[in-house]
Amino acid sequence: MHLEFEKPIVELESKLADMKLLAQQSDVDVSAAITKLEEKIVKLKEDTFENLTRWQKVQLSRHPERPYTLDYIYEISDDFIELHGDRTVKDDKAMVGGFAKVEGLSVMIIGQQKGRNTKQRQERNFGMANPEGYRKALRLMKLAEKFNTPVITLIDTPGAFPGIEAEERGQGEAIARNLKEMMTLTVPIVSVVIGEGASGGALGIAIADKVLMMENTWYSVISPESCSSILWRSWDYKEQAAEALKLTAKDMLQHKLIDGIIKEPLGGAHTDMKAASKELKKEVVKHIKNLEKLSVEKRIAERIDKFSNMGVVA
Repeated sequence: MHLEFEKPIVELESKLADMKLLAQQSDVDVSAAITKLEEKIVKLKEDTFENLTRWQKVQLSRHPERPYTLDYIYEISDDFIELHGDRTVKDDKAMVGGFAKVEGLSVMIIGQQKGRNTKQRQERNFGMANPEGYRKALRLMKLAEKFNTPVITLIDTPGAFPGIEAEERGQGEAIARNLKEMMTLTVPIVSVVIGEGASGGALGIAIADKVLMMENTWYSVISPESCSSILWRSWDYKEQAAEALKLTAKDMLQHKLIDGIIKEPLGGAHTDMKAASKELKKEVVKHIKNLEKLSVEKRIAERIDKFSNMGVVA
C-alpha cells in the first residue's frame, strides 16, 4: 500500500527497477542514467517528506507497514519475557509488556500493540486498551519499581477503548490511577510515541521523565477525524482539524510538551525498520543512563514540575 503523496516516488522507483533490469539483461550501458535517476528519487523524497502537511504526517503514522510495539521490542532488546494479565479481569492483548535487556540494561518495556491483519486487529482490539490493559501496565510498572528497573513505554493507539463494557469496568479510573502512580514511580521512565498518540489512551502510559516522539508521529487530545466530526459534524474537514490541532512532533517540541524527536529514515520508519530501531534504542538508552544519575527524590520532583508547568492558567 502507498499513500497518495508517495505515488510520484513509487513511479520513479519502478522506472529505476526497470532500468536496472535492462542493464542486467543487455549490454547497454545505462549506469549514468541510473545514477541520475537515483539522485532524482532522493531529491524528490527529501522535498516530499520535508514538506508534509500535518494530515500527511497523521497518515504516515498509520502506515500499515509501520513498525509496531512488538516489532521494536524484538529489534532493540534481548531476552524479552512477556508478562500477562492484570490479576483482576483478564489479559488485555492491546497492551503488551515484560522484562528485557537493552544494551545490557535490564528494563521493563510496555506498549500498545496493533495488528497486521484482520484477525490480529480483532485480537489486539486495534491497539485500543480496556481498563485491564492499563491495570496490567501499572502492575508491570510496580513490578519494575520493586526490582529497581527502568521503564520504557511505547505509545501507539487511536485511543482507549470507548465501549460500554470498558466504562463499566472503570476505564476513566484505570487511566487516572496510572497518571497518579506514574508521577511518583521511583524508577526512571522514558516514553516514546512510535505511531499514534491519541487522548487519555496514550497519556495512560506516558507520564515519564522524558517523553520523545518519532519524527512521523502525532500526539493530541483528539484525532483529526473526531475533532472534525465535533466541530463540523463531518469527517470531511479532518485536514483542517489536523492543522488546527498542531499535533506533530515539531509542534509538540515547540510547545515544550515533549523532550525530543527521534529521527526516522527518509520515507518513514516502515522503509527501514532496523535503522529506525537503532535510533530509538540510542535515544532511549542515553536518557535512561542520564536519569539514573539523579537521586530518586530529584527525579520525581522534576517529573512533577515538568507536567505541572504545562498549559496556561488564566
